[in-house]
Amino acid sequence: MKGIIGIKLGMTQVFDDEGRAVPVTVVLAEPNRVVRRRTAAKEGYDAVQLGVGAIAARKVAQPQRKDFEKLGIEPVRYLREFRLPGALDLEPGTLHKVEDAFAAGDIVDVIGTSKGKGFAGVIKRWGFHRGPTTHGSKYHRRVGSLGARTSGGGGRVHPGRKLPGRMGHKRVTTLRLRVQRVDADRNLILIQGAVPGPKGSLVMIRDSVRNQKGAV
Repeated sequence: MKGIIGIKLGMTQVFDDEGRAVPVTVVLAEPNRVVRRRTAAKEGYDAVQLGVGAIAARKVAQPQRKDFEKLGIEPVRYLREFRLPGALDLEPGTLHKVEDAFAAGDIVDVIGTSKGKGFAGVIKRWGFHRGPTTHGSKYHRRVGSLGARTSGGGGRVHPGRKLPGRMGHKRVTTLRLRVQRVDADRNLILIQGAVPGPKGSLVMIRDSVRNQKGAV
């Protein structure tokens, strides 16, 4: 099973065998604890739930705390689920380490939450062109036309119209990234390229769901 939870530490660069500088994202992937397994017979699908991060039992909601006590596992701060082949081979309570999941050269997908940009206009959010900058124009950075008038077009803004609003802070999946190095001693995994989210954010690394051809 290839999947693990980690914390994005930031970006740096390493040198490959040919001496070329390669930009990489450093992810701290501490040993994940197997919490439970999902089976097709009971839940309708096969998956494994991994947890990472220590947390005091008093900070965990009572229903979750009782659930952990029933499983006989110490509470964890983060829980994530992976639907991957071979996940049912892991026994609940065991530790899943980074060297058990990935090796240099593997092609992976990274799931995270993108950086929040706050409320943004249509130029920043959707890449609109700005309006005329001449004297008298009132549409420098505004939305522009919203469609037809009342007679003929319905007189309303149709669903799906690109408008100003909150930008970022969404679940993003970056596909087909290459694992450059794995440092088992420090629980680090170096992934070539950028991954979603700010420093210190939680990311999920899984085996790529697409063909390995064309990976960066």
